[in-house]
Amino acid sequence: MNKERNLNPIITLVGPPNSGKTTLFNLLSGKNYKTVNYPGSTIEYHTSEIDSKFDCKGMLLDSPGIVSIVPGSPDEEVTIDSLFSNPKYGVPDLLLVTLDSSQLSRHLLLLKELISANFKVVAVLTMGDILAEKGFKINTEVLREKLGVDVLSVDPRREEDAEKVIEIVRKNLEGVKKNPDRESAELWRDSINLIETFKEIEEMVSQALLPVKEETFGEVNSEEINILPDKRTLKIDKVLLHPVWGLIIFFLVMALTFISIFWLAVPLMDLVDLAFAELNRLVFEIWGHNWLTELIANGVINGTGAVAIFVPQIMILFLILGFLEDTGYLARSAMLIDKPLSKIGLNGRSFVPMLSGFACAVPAILAARTIPNRRERILTIFIIPLISCSARLPVYVLLLSFLTPHDKLWIAGIGLAVIYVFGIAMALIVAAVINKLKKKIIRAEESTGFILELPSYKIPTISVVLRNMYLSTRTYISKAGPVILTFSLVMWFLTYFPNYNPPLEKDGLTQAQYEKNLASARLADSYASDLGKIIEPLMKPLGLDWRVGVALVTTFAAREVFVSSMALIFSVTTDENRLQSSIISSMRNAKIAGTNEPLFTTSKVIGLIVFFIIALQCISTLAISRQETGGWRIPLLQLTIYTSLAYFLAFLTIHGLNLLGVA
Repeated sequence: MNKERNLNPIITLVGPPNSGKTTLFNLLSGKNYKTVNYPGSTIEYHTSEIDSKFDCKGMLLDSPGIVSIVPGSPDEEVTIDSLFSNPKYGVPDLLLVTLDSSQLSRHLLLLKELISANFKVVAVLTMGDILAEKGFKINTEVLREKLGVDVLSVDPRREEDAEKVIEIVRKNLEGVKKNPDRESAELWRDSINLIETFKEIEEMVSQALLPVKEETFGEVNSEEINILPDKRTLKIDKVLLHPVWGLIIFFLVMALTFISIFWLAVPLMDLVDLAFAELNRLVFEIWGHNWLTELIANGVINGTGAVAIFVPQIMILFLILGFLEDTGYLARSAMLIDKPLSKIGLNGRSFVPMLSGFACAVPAILAARTIPNRRERILTIFIIPLISCSARLPVYVLLLSFLTPHDKLWIAGIGLAVIYVFGIAMALIVAAVINKLKKKIIRAEESTGFILELPSYKIPTISVVLRNMYLSTRTYISKAGPVILTFSLVMWFLTYFPNYNPPLEKDGLTQAQYEKNLASARLADSYASDLGKIIEPLMKPLGLDWRVGVALVTTFAAREVFVSSMALIFSVTTDENRLQSSIISSMRNAKIAGTNEPLFTTSKVIGLIVFFIIALQCISTLAISRQETGGWRIPLLQLTIYTSLAYFLAFLTIHGLNLLGVA
């Protein structure tokens, strides 16, 4: 048993999606975990001690959202199993069940199930402001008498409401501990008539509803309250959920997102670029040229800096997506694309993991657990690697910067939007093809429908959005940083040794030019050269040589490593003012070995972009795909199909553009 379990009581937060559960967790713990507005976005527990400013000891667990103890998907099965006995913390001492006041008659069945399972329960009513906009409030005393458990109404966004929750938590922890029994809850579910039970719940809620204004009279029908729409939300949805205008606005929002990634990030990128270039220069200036300074400057500083420069763009991507999530717009996006997805064997529920794929394929594949239909779940997992993750962003930015003028960033922004749209289009095409061949590839049940309870629109909380952006960026750096640094050091070793120094004429050359020629000569006789020449036959049909091949091989550990590998392989020096411009300059000047033919041209760089959009170059993705599909069949198909297709389409792109006169 976990040590923390013996010291502190366990308080698990339970509730339907969008009921304010994670917001309450943040209020009591002092943390700022991510809150999103659609189901399926959370598939793991957050844990924290109760904030030390409260005079209360306890371990808080924020569980994924559920609507019943009868699971409807694999992730709900895991959640409910852990609810009765968490594998790390054991049986909870108390449940805080968050319920949306404006949807109370729909959410109370879960509370009754938990009570029947013999949990010690406190009902926490949220969204009182939304109910108030409809002209009503809840009499918590009536519900307490009817349900036999403590009930309180709070706004989990308000600090002053935290003490109300803590006080009732203390009271319930002092009582006799209960022993939850899942079998009791299941027997209760089997013994009731659901229609009659919901009628009883509606009657209970009707008795608890009070008008906000005294002059409001008459009997209140709880079902009418549930369906009364938020007027502001209704007006906005008339436009944003319109079958034509809604889709146009959606694509405009996505396009503006990717244009902004270029436009807003430039000042910060320039600062990062300048800092790393200056640091590189200082290392050589202070300690001179030797193998140790080469390791520090070209292995560590250049390798890390070549990727760190793109962190501002990744931050902006997370920031914009955070705003869209916090307003409730992304839930509407799922509804908008449900119909198009249904044509290829998916539904709107696949939108959540596909959207997660823009950050990273690993959590995106895990998010597919929320899809109850196995065929739809496997199909979603299969196409997620085609969604361009944040790890590809540094590669896209470098290659687009090679293609576009520095003073016309809007062109690069449009190019980035086209790249992401192309990746999505390829995912949909692959899904459509597999859907036609489903009996041969995926043997499972037919497609299911998609039902989503849309949250009301909310004004984003700036501090929460910024905090989430920081946490997401930190996670990206902590995950990618060690891999990038490790492979930068490996690449430096492969490109620097066996350190053969051929005699070179220095007359007429500057020190920087001489050092660059020396590095090029050393590279030609390095271990990297030996490795690259093995795979060079695959590069020649694309008009590339072994150096690009080596950089592509390193990307199977992490796609971002491509940029640092290019910096090392093409002997980036500090005779330029910027690290990124130095990489691009080296690419422009690079020639195919033994010829005067440029190694990088417009057609070849576009071909490389196409390759990166489609190729599956991530060992972690393959591992998690195996875990979630239950075998190696699907991941090996992904690796084979996507890598082969990427190579073939890159070949067609390069030679097709050449035929059209594009060099």
